[in-house]
Amino acid sequence: MREIERRGGPGGTRSEAQAEEHAHPFPGARIGVVIPCYRVAKQIERVVAGIPAWVETILCVEDKSPDDTLAVLDALRDPRVRVLRREHNGGVGAAMQTGFEEARRLGLDIVVKMDGDDQMDPAYLPQLVAPLYHGRADMTKGNRWADGRALRQMPLVRIVGNTGLTFLVKFASGHWGLFDPANGYLALRTDVLGLLRKRLPDRYFFESGLLIELGIQRALVLDVAIPARYGDEHSSLSITRTLLGFPPRLLHGFLRRIAWRYFLYDFGAVSVFLLLGLPLLLIGAAFGCVLWYTMDAQGSYASSGQVMLAAMPIILGFQMLVQAIVLDIHNAPKVALCGDLGPRTPD
Repeated sequence: MREIERRGGPGGTRSEAQAEEHAHPFPGARIGVVIPCYRVAKQIERVVAGIPAWVETILCVEDKSPDDTLAVLDALRDPRVRVLRREHNGGVGAAMQTGFEEARRLGLDIVVKMDGDDQMDPAYLPQLVAPLYHGRADMTKGNRWADGRALRQMPLVRIVGNTGLTFLVKFASGHWGLFDPANGYLALRTDVLGLLRKRLPDRYFFESGLLIELGIQRALVLDVAIPARYGDEHSSLSITRTLLGFPPRLLHGFLRRIAWRYFLYDFGAVSVFLLLGLPLLLIGAAFGCVLWYTMDAQGSYASSGQVMLAAMPIILGFQMLVQAIVLDIHNAPKVALCGDLGPRTPD
């Protein structure tokens, strides 16, 4: 898919007074924001205006929006804005990949994803960026569940959906310490983007797919407590499509992560438990089903020995799989792949 770059607003430099007023809290780091823009004509100007001055570049990816989003973007006067126009609508994932590619081309160190619907408060940008700047994480993401007062503003359907989705994404990605995986307010070091082995998903599976790919690379992801803001935006996310589409893709992502992490990149206790536990569980279950069918057809009962022949593989296999999960939780990434971006002090 081809992208056309457009620049919003005239170029220019800030005055020295403005530079002093908005001192860069992360000296030496080049930081940019990527905003996927689709049906956000009413909110995007407010979003851009709220981004602090120390952000070097604002990449607005116009994703073939049917409203006046492009016209509003072209009218922005902020010299930091670069408008990237997609010729075909590809969803949030495709828009973010367009933005990520441009961020890497520009040589940015840290890139932040903010949505164009004004749900994400720019006041929390320093909290997202700080762990990345100091080398304490490779990616940070917002967690709306950390604030009970803000959580009460979240629609009930989102609370119920996120609760189930959280466990599934933890299981698939290996980031067991995270919560609120569907939160799209995130920041990451551009260095880790070059490590990803697979193109990220185009649409609403983008955040979960990104976490899975980072889990394969053992990148460290940290939660940052950030309450959401709900205003006049209209979500186009289909709950039915999410319920039907997410579980198969999460299963596929889980299998990819297990294959890469425990059989291609490494081979250890988790690998052994999986190789022994899964066949034992399946053999025991299959033998038990056949035994039950046979005994029912004969109108008789299985002996205690026959029952144990079915039960023991199931018990042993289940215990091994549980132990594999326990070790997988213990093996969650604890050290960031990327180093400190801060100024080096003399010894």
